[in-house]
Amino acid sequence: MADTDSTGSTWRYTWARKQNERRQRAYREAERAWRQRDDELRRLRTLAVDLHGSVTAGHGLPLELAPGEVVFWALPAAQLVEVRHTTVLPAPDLTVEPLPAPLRHRLPDGVRATDAGVAVITNRRLVLLGGRGRRDWAYGKMTGLSHDPAAPVSLIQVLDRRRTCGLLVPPTAAAEFRFTLTLAFADAIEQRAAVIAQLDELIAEHEQTRPFRPAIATPGQARLAGRIPGGRRTVAVAVALALVVPAVLFESDPPVSPGSDVAAAATPVAAPRAAAPPTSAAPKPRRSPAKPAPSGERRCGAPTNPMGYDFCGGKRVRRPDHRICDYFDCAQTFWSGRGYLVQCRDGAVSLTGGRGDACAGHRGVRRTVFS
Repeated sequence: MADTDSTGSTWRYTWARKQNERRQRAYREAERAWRQRDDELRRLRTLAVDLHGSVTAGHGLPLELAPGEVVFWALPAAQLVEVRHTTVLPAPDLTVEPLPAPLRHRLPDGVRATDAGVAVITNRRLVLLGGRGRRDWAYGKMTGLSHDPAAPVSLIQVLDRRRTCGLLVPPTAAAEFRFTLTLAFADAIEQRAAVIAQLDELIAEHEQTRPFRPAIATPGQARLAGRIPGGRRTVAVAVALALVVPAVLFESDPPVSPGSDVAAAATPVAAPRAAAPPTSAAPKPRRSPAKPAPSGERRCGAPTNPMGYDFCGGKRVRRPDHRICDYFDCAQTFWSGRGYLVQCRDGAVSLTGGRGDACAGHRGVRRTVFS
């Protein structure tokens, strides 16, 4: 007679039902996360194609636009921040970061807020209309741009200003602010098509990661381990204990029986023998210190570096660490590249991956650098 539960179904059918519920739940969560990222990528691409700004968007603001200048976005509640110490920022790039990590409304160490007002992004400059006056950052003079990964702070360097400064924006508007600023800067250098091409590439790569519907579990696939609470994990732990415990008991000291210490005391002690004359023992060979084992770090030919960059595979590097040129042979115009990190055929690394002119002047692309 089959072993049944209170519903009259066999345990194999119960196992199959629970397995299918678990698989469908995991699939729905993965599909929801995938769909959210896909929608955001497509929304950004539409924005990159359709956002051209307008003059009327700046009406009501104490800002005089130059001929041909249009406003992309006006963001209130922005704060002017300044860096207390001298720093060098990486060159502005066109990297798009959909669904970035959540940001906290805080100031990084060494950064202070000095003013507040309305931030305006145009096709020629970024402007803060603050209570103490106006602050402009022209794209043509911008030499450095860095977005803090943990706080909604964007730092900017320009040619005619020594102290590094930037903006602190509300965390909920940080991602939109950064993308719009990237798009405006791309317009200023006539590289909007590069932003659209990057989004097309991200959409195509994301399409390859779409989760598949799980296979349906059938009662015939159930195993006896399914009847044990914890399943295979419980069986594995039990087997491990069954192998380890006897070995530990075997290696431990045998138990001392009662009276053994008395018997040992009653045993006569033999008289000590005369000491043998010392003999010259042959000196034991000294062992040379063991050499440290070579590191098992997987680099696939890449030089040793603290950033973990290699040629093996993983995620493409679009924002390389500022120390990269200390460990890799960077091309002469490395920081002016607009793409992902690649190694050229002459050994130099370049930030032109994904472009038609990648590794121009370096005999073409050899392989991609991953993180």
